[in-house]
Amino acid sequence: MGSMIDPYGRGIRYLRVSVTDRCDFRCVYCMAEDMTFLPKAEVLSLEELDRLCSAFVAKGVRKLRLTGGEPLVRRNVMWLVRRLGRHLGSGALDELTLTTNGSQLARHAAELRDAGVRRINVSVDTLDAAKFQRITRWGRLDKVLAGIEAAERAGLAIKINLVALKGVNEDELEDMVAWCHGRGYDLTMIETMPMGDIDGDRTEQYLPLSVVRARLMRRYTLEDIDYRTGGPARYVRVKETGGRLGFITPLTHNFCESCNRVRLTCTGMLFMCLGQDDSADLRAPLRASADDAALCAAIDEAIGRKPKGHDFIIDRRHRAPAVARHMSVTGG
Repeated sequence: MGSMIDPYGRGIRYLRVSVTDRCDFRCVYCMAEDMTFLPKAEVLSLEELDRLCSAFVAKGVRKLRLTGGEPLVRRNVMWLVRRLGRHLGSGALDELTLTTNGSQLARHAAELRDAGVRRINVSVDTLDAAKFQRITRWGRLDKVLAGIEAAERAGLAIKINLVALKGVNEDELEDMVAWCHGRGYDLTMIETMPMGDIDGDRTEQYLPLSVVRARLMRRYTLEDIDYRTGGPARYVRVKETGGRLGFITPLTHNFCESCNRVRLTCTGMLFMCLGQDDSADLRAPLRASADDAALCAAIDEAIGRKPKGHDFIIDRRHRAPAVARHMSVTGG
């Protein structure tokens, strides 16, 4: 079917798929507490998601990441994971992975491993149980930690994702490095992103990772390394722990020049850039024909207008979200 090259010569090899906009948490930087979710009639069936993902694999995608919302709250989602795992067996796909809040991991970890998943990202912003509940509004830290332990027992490699929040968890960041690396987990720190109305002022949350890195260097020696997972993180090795630490910096140092990713929502909308509203409707051609010709033409048209980059800004003059949709819609 041909490879996908955007207008700036970047090959598209990575598809992130939001299998649901629903989540059992309401993290303060991601959602409003009283969220209105998509009508179920608008959401693609698991069979349709399989067909869409498979079309992208046929066009050269080598890495698939399932996201949400929380992907593991989608009913029968493991059917989709197992179906997509066939592309690993054929050699068409290099990696099938998952980003999760960990709440459902204890139930699904072993089955994820059996389906071909080898590593997962788990979001943990604090190891303080009370603070964890304040950040997630509905989450329980003990349940998440039990899920991570189940994933470790199942043989899954684990990377912890942490959103750095000013005045919330900034005093824990050095200790989070020690906790993760002491257990053999990678850690990635992320700047909060201006997406969707969250019932608050993001200028109060925003903690530049340039500041975080400078603080970490008082305790640790950070050595730049040439390590990539296919995503936007830039990694260092922490000399004292031997572990890897990633930084995702959409505001202080964007990563657009090497972007090889597109994002598919659970309604079949393709977003060529996380921080732009430009999108393409793939649900219509998907449902219009059992043949993939029209679908592939729509994908090609969309990739042909992938923008050079995003325009995320958070400061006193830019308090409103850069885009109206929540991260949970596009896929975290």
